[in-house]
Amino acid sequence: MLDMKKFTQLVLLALIVVVTQSCQSPKGDETQEKAYKPMSAATEFDLVVLNGRVMNPESNFDGIRNVGIKDGVIGLITEENIEGKETIDATGLIVSPGFVDLHAHAPAIPFSQKSQLRDGVTSALECEVGAYPVDVYYDNLKGKSQLNYGATVSVAGIREKVAHPQYNSSTGTIINDLFDENQHDCMADMQMVTFEASDDQINTINEMVEENLKRGALGIGVPVGYMMNGTSPKETVTWQAIAGKYGVSTFLHGRFSSQHAPTTGVLGLQEMISSLGIYGGGLYIHHIHQQTLANTTDALRMVDDASKSGMKIIAEVYPYNQGASIVGADYLHPDNYSRNMGRSYEDIIEVATMKPLTKERYEELMKTDPSASIIFAGIDEAGMLAALADPNVVVGSDGMPMTISENGNMAYDWDIAFEDVQGHPRGSGAHAKVLRLAREQNLMPLMLAISKISYMPAKYLEENGVEAAQKKGRLQVGADADVTIFDAETVKDNSTMTAGGLASTGIPYVIVNGTMVVEESKVKKDVFPGKPVRRPITD
Repeated sequence: MLDMKKFTQLVLLALIVVVTQSCQSPKGDETQEKAYKPMSAATEFDLVVLNGRVMNPESNFDGIRNVGIKDGVIGLITEENIEGKETIDATGLIVSPGFVDLHAHAPAIPFSQKSQLRDGVTSALECEVGAYPVDVYYDNLKGKSQLNYGATVSVAGIREKVAHPQYNSSTGTIINDLFDENQHDCMADMQMVTFEASDDQINTINEMVEENLKRGALGIGVPVGYMMNGTSPKETVTWQAIAGKYGVSTFLHGRFSSQHAPTTGVLGLQEMISSLGIYGGGLYIHHIHQQTLANTTDALRMVDDASKSGMKIIAEVYPYNQGASIVGADYLHPDNYSRNMGRSYEDIIEVATMKPLTKERYEELMKTDPSASIIFAGIDEAGMLAALADPNVVVGSDGMPMTISENGNMAYDWDIAFEDVQGHPRGSGAHAKVLRLAREQNLMPLMLAISKISYMPAKYLEENGVEAAQKKGRLQVGADADVTIFDAETVKDNSTMTAGGLASTGIPYVIVNGTMVVEESKVKKDVFPGKPVRRPITD
């Protein structure tokens, strides 16, 4: 006789199996976004990419496929024949997600956009220094950007405004204002570097931070390394607390660049990591190798341990052991640069002349032009390469505005020739250099290199309150059609310390939101498919 209790148990078990199987991810081509129904192969696509080696770092898919793009979205990835209004033959080329740069200081500059497109970048976001006012930044780029764009809220810009009410940003970012001739007189009186805020002023600053988060800022830019002598720990704690409140990340330039006690770069990271553990949110550490120098291995281990403990934290590296900044940066003061960074005046190059500094020239610039652009030596080459190879580290360019060699002015206009400018090569070649190093030095697998410059930064944004990043950094159906197509055997950076503007090669096609912006290694002029990457506006 059938035991009804056992029969009921068997029925329930069968139902559980059926439901479980129905909820599991479907097998097969993992390039198909599960929440998005692929289009038919019979669709007339706007653009098709044929016979390329499709690499999607989110799923580790790697195979020869055809890609159909329609209405700015990847509609189909298939082995079937497909047709479109435009066609790219990608035979022998890698078809990867468009590169996502969370550390771009010049995305509002047409010439710099042209440079980054040649380097495979499709989304250039100003996260470290950030923007203030955020609305000004986004409004200035609306309908005029070849790249996707966005920014955090800048505590540096806000502190400058509170300390120096005459300051009104015309660009939305204090970095670009430093290079803007129209802002020269105002920026000569820059005060945020040494400004010590009172309790009431801290409250005002934080109210302004929250106002701009409500206006869609991607997080909070905390470049405390440029205002180390004015910014109190009370301020940094409150910024991380606000990040926790809104579920976003802070983006940190650490307080110290040093490998010696008492002011080590590791200590500067611990300042924010402790607040992260208490208040939550996320913490993105920009160019960790240039803050922690000889201690970078220990610093990366600490970041990894923090991540394993449940903190939302990630470190970034750029593929150079030289940095770029302004001569007045706190960490370049001889007391720090000599003792704590192990360098001297001749390790700093003045971009306007491309000559090393002397003690006399350094002191002259500090008096007459402390915002003068410079390139400086930091960590050694071996230390940089080891940090870059770490599988948990992402890449950001830290690309600064370039300078016209002939007259020393900022390279702003789109039509300026690549060979006519100078500056740090990372603004032109950071992403191609990662791919070249992966190939030439067997530094990491190609899939990991692609992930570091596309999926991993996008995923970090997504996990820290930026829903718009869900469709970035992926090469799959339903994702935004931001696509970079390159030759894995020839892609390389060409920019150098003496020719910083030379464009990368081996990246013949770049697609932004379904529009081909780079075709046969030529950037199309007056084509503006870039869209804002922004959190929802809530006020």
